[in-house]
Amino acid sequence: MRNAGGTFRVRDARQDERDAIRDLTLRAYEPYATVMTPASWAGLDGALRAALASEAPMERIVAEQDGALVGSVLLYPPAADAYGDLAESARWPEVRLLAVAPEARGRGVGRALMDECVRRARAAGATELGLHTSESMQVALRMYERMGFVRAPEYDFHIAGAEVVQAFRLPLDGAV
Repeated sequence: MRNAGGTFRVRDARQDERDAIRDLTLRAYEPYATVMTPASWAGLDGALRAALASEAPMERIVAEQDGALVGSVLLYPPAADAYGDLAESARWPEVRLLAVAPEARGRGVGRALMDECVRRARAAGATELGLHTSESMQVALRMYERMGFVRAPEYDFHIAGAEVVQAFRLPLDGAV
């Protein structure tokens, strides 16, 4: 894919890249530690680490530029426990932990990773794609809304002391 910062490639992650994905994701989410309340950040940090270490069925998708990972995302199949006991299993694929390296932001990496999730969900026959996010993630929220994701508050969940984790769905019957 061509972008202002050069060319990057979206692909499946290799097993030996799990540590690099963890490091990239933690670095990408680190600024929220100063934006969120301490309780909200503690909840998010714990959720990040648990999801990244999970062996649950999911696709790990990365963006690579010049041999370095610049972004990653997890795509869970329908009915997977993407959030453990925090939310009920979804009937649609679920996107989690979209992360773009701070130095690669503004180059279309996040959108390319999301477009790949949409493409894969459609190819699998899904009629919807879901995700959860929070108010602190304003840049991501704006991108999701531009892509056509709509609020699905009936699937929100809340961890005591933390922000509401807001649900969004993208109908896959139209173009993105």
